[in-house]
Amino acid sequence: MLNRINTNNLKGDAFGGLTAAVIALPMALAFGIAVGNASGVPEAGAAAGLWGAVIIGLVASLFGGTPTLISEPTGPMTVVFTSVVISFATTADSPGQALAMAFTVGVLAGVFQILFGLFRLGRYITMMPYTVISGFMSGIGIILVLLQLAPFLGQAPPKGGVMGTLSQLQVLIQGTQPMELLLAVITLIILWFTPSGLKKVCPPQLLALVAGTILSLTVFSGLGLRTIPEFSAGFPTLSVPDFSGGQIRMMVVNAAVLGMLGCIDALLTSVVADSLTRAEHDSNKELIGQGLANVASGLFGALPGAGATMGTVVNIQAGGRTALSGVIRAVILMLVVLLASPFASKIPLSVLAGIALKVGIDIIDWEFLKRAHHLSMKAAVITYGVILLTVLVDLITAVGIGVFVANVLTIDRMSALQSKKVKTISTADDDVELSQEEQALLDQTAGKVLLFQLAGPMIFGVAKAIAREHNAIANCQAVVFDLSEVSHLGVTAAIALENAVKEAIEAGRNVFMVGATGSTENRLKRLKLLDRLPASHITDDRLRALNLAVGSLSPASADA
Repeated sequence: MLNRINTNNLKGDAFGGLTAAVIALPMALAFGIAVGNASGVPEAGAAAGLWGAVIIGLVASLFGGTPTLISEPTGPMTVVFTSVVISFATTADSPGQALAMAFTVGVLAGVFQILFGLFRLGRYITMMPYTVISGFMSGIGIILVLLQLAPFLGQAPPKGGVMGTLSQLQVLIQGTQPMELLLAVITLIILWFTPSGLKKVCPPQLLALVAGTILSLTVFSGLGLRTIPEFSAGFPTLSVPDFSGGQIRMMVVNAAVLGMLGCIDALLTSVVADSLTRAEHDSNKELIGQGLANVASGLFGALPGAGATMGTVVNIQAGGRTALSGVIRAVILMLVVLLASPFASKIPLSVLAGIALKVGIDIIDWEFLKRAHHLSMKAAVITYGVILLTVLVDLITAVGIGVFVANVLTIDRMSALQSKKVKTISTADDDVELSQEEQALLDQTAGKVLLFQLAGPMIFGVAKAIAREHNAIANCQAVVFDLSEVSHLGVTAAIALENAVKEAIEAGRNVFMVGATGSTENRLKRLKLLDRLPASHITDDRLRALNLAVGSLSPASADA
């Protein structure tokens, strides 16, 4: 049940957990404040982010399937969760109810993840074109950057999320608070230019948080900088899921999107962890662990989360090798929340905005975006299209359209390749490997016997090629359908083959079937296609079928 927890690497796990906790603290605060600002209840944001880091990290470490994975609120999950909060803010009776409904979505997202794991869908979750993954992750990064523009410039975020920010962009720029902007820029400079030697001692995020807070209390003292609202330092209380507001359908859809994103985020991070530790994770168990973590987090009014790449890599590099490192990290964070939360109200919002904005910039897949148009124009169009849909419409529309278009293009390409393996052969001059006896038989009939050959997987896109090749048949008296090299016969291709056989029979031609075995034979039997042919016309030997076809010709044709 538990995630292979043991004390064989206690020292390494302790250092890994401590380092991951240090990384998690500023990120959890930044993501919590982002959600709090969107909900209209800013004082609830910091606590929701911090307790999300604690609860998700603890439960996922205990019940997940990747020992070194660190789970916590992440940039992508926070962006989607923020959009959920914003969507409910317009229909709920109060900001508190909107936040409660959003936490219910987090619970439902966890339920979806548990179901994905129980139905063993883990290996299918990440079977998505990279162009789509890159597009929606980059879109999420852009959204996170846009949502941080207002606090980065020293102002309260406008209502309406991304579109509200874009529509008020000129007003935000005109109302820039110079000192808050300067503090945010200093934060970015620290994050970008911290020397590598110093990074090994202190993570840039924590360094920026501490340095920014100290500057606000000294150099920028008395300037009225906006800081984190005070919040309760006590343990979170269990809350009942809120299904009010007549938004159940929207809640389920949002939960499915949030749950799927969490699955992708976690499993991609698990792959990274595997590459660093030379281990192999259990994807289905990981999904169950992530689901339990998000259910628990939502029930206690905390942010949803997933596997965090940065925290996981830092944990492994610091020596973490078992899930005990994740448990230690959660305990350390809990102590920090309970003992040091009164000091959190001194942290400037512009510093947190700078940290979150840097996360958004890092989420954008710059490496692929720079070369997408060189690799393939179609790939570039899909990627940039998904980015635009993610930013301007919503994630589910972006992923749905992106996956559909990418799959259609892939199927078209695969169909074109497979269509080349649908051939009609009337003489030995064709580019097909035939034995000398088979070549002699075809040459002997001077085109009166046609070998109709199919090879490889016959997917639905090949149906047109089957119909096209059959329609090109001219003056022949016998057709040998050779399925010896067919590895898969799809329903649509099988129907096209059935039509070709029926039309050949109706045209008075003798039809022979070769090599239909296994699943191909079963499919033809279910179509009752083999019942249309005499038993003697069905064989596994192509040479025998050609001999039978030659023997079925009229004497004049055979002599020709």
